[in-house]
Amino acid sequence: MMSYLKVEGTKIVGSDGKEIILRGAALGGWMLMENFIVGYPSVEFQIREALAEVIGPQKSEFFFDKFLEYFFTEPDAQFFKSLSLNCIRIAISYRHFEDDANPRVLKPEGFKHLDRVIALCAKYQIYTIIDMHSAPGGQNGGWHCDAGIHIPTFWMHKDFQDRLVWLWREIARHYKDNPWIAGYNPMNEPSDPTHTRLIDFYDRVYAAIREEDPRHIIFFDGNTYSIDFSAFPEDAKDRWPNSAYSIHDYAVYGFPKAPEPYEDTAAQRDLIRKTYMRKRAWMDERGLCVWNGEWGPVYARKDFEGDNWEEINDRRMKVLRYQLELYKKDQLSWSIWLYKDIGFQGMVYVSKETPYMKLFENFLQKKWRLAVDAWGADDRHVRHLYDPLVNLIKESVSNEKHLNLYPPIWGVEGRVTRLARTMLLGEYLVKEWAEHFKGMDEEELDRLAQSFKFENCMKREGLNKELMENAE
Repeated sequence: MMSYLKVEGTKIVGSDGKEIILRGAALGGWMLMENFIVGYPSVEFQIREALAEVIGPQKSEFFFDKFLEYFFTEPDAQFFKSLSLNCIRIAISYRHFEDDANPRVLKPEGFKHLDRVIALCAKYQIYTIIDMHSAPGGQNGGWHCDAGIHIPTFWMHKDFQDRLVWLWREIARHYKDNPWIAGYNPMNEPSDPTHTRLIDFYDRVYAAIREEDPRHIIFFDGNTYSIDFSAFPEDAKDRWPNSAYSIHDYAVYGFPKAPEPYEDTAAQRDLIRKTYMRKRAWMDERGLCVWNGEWGPVYARKDFEGDNWEEINDRRMKVLRYQLELYKKDQLSWSIWLYKDIGFQGMVYVSKETPYMKLFENFLQKKWRLAVDAWGADDRHVRHLYDPLVNLIKESVSNEKHLNLYPPIWGVEGRVTRLARTMLLGEYLVKEWAEHFKGMDEEELDRLAQSFKFENCMKREGLNKELMENAE
């Protein structure tokens, strides 16, 4: 009989007590779509509304349902297993399970695609971790909350919190007897300015899950985008038994805004190592289990970054190799971000020759040039337009301490990026994205959605080779 994984001390083990190291990737951009993964501007609920206006609700729903159907199918599971990877973290949105206008009423179709993918993974002996990537009101100020604002109102309204506790109870009840689920990740990248409301929520959601499901592991993200555990309770091991703690370990040298080109120097490696160790220090000091829920660089593309794209990617692969070296030394369980996208970060990515990529070729160039997406943005073409606003803010605030708004990892530049580019400019491009679908019938929409099928994707061979070697 298949047994459930559990946490013992610092390790994840099977029923025989032997350690199982979970190594895999995130299925992001699927049940919680993201702008840079799929190619639209702004956030998912806005593009869904816009597409329904352009082609009608029925055809719009048809397209999105087909997208969900084709994004991960049996060939994806077969390929994933061929790399010796053993775990997929599935990012989901609460919106698939309840409606804001009809809260606490479970949508009958909510589990349809999630059940299918979890069953596919189980068939190929791949564990899954269910990750709540989007909470009512938004648990942080990122686009990936699908809230459309930068203030995480989840923490301000008890009703939002009550709804998510209710939903996790439903999810735990639904999956409690599935041993191929490694566990539940109740909230992706929480960002609670008080640091205390997160702990209160974790207490409540832990109790609700355990009432329905006493066996599965619960993976708790740290605060402030999964990097800060300083306000977590000292009695965490006894308070939340059978739990692991999730860091997100993105290395600065894997992104366009790196302070300098990565040359694999001792100083650069030291910075990567110290940042990683700082994130996990709280757990290490208390003998708790650490899971790296997200990490990995982004990649340059010739059509966007130009002729030196291969040199850029060689540098970023060096960053990835060093991170894997650290993780292997620590026998760390990890889930790289990302399995599939349109060419920026995925292990596989949609071919440029597909109908979807051809349709949006010019639009994607515009999005990149305007640096509309915050994730991994290269703002070289628009920085001069936003620098005056950044400087105005800095010059207008008399007390420098008042510039240190929460979350501190944003800074003034990051805040302007999110509010002025990703939210404001992105919002004005939403209908332009949707109008690309104008006049299409269901057959054409189906062909577009099929662009995301595995057989229509390219493989990022160098990345997959590194992951496979480290998975084995």
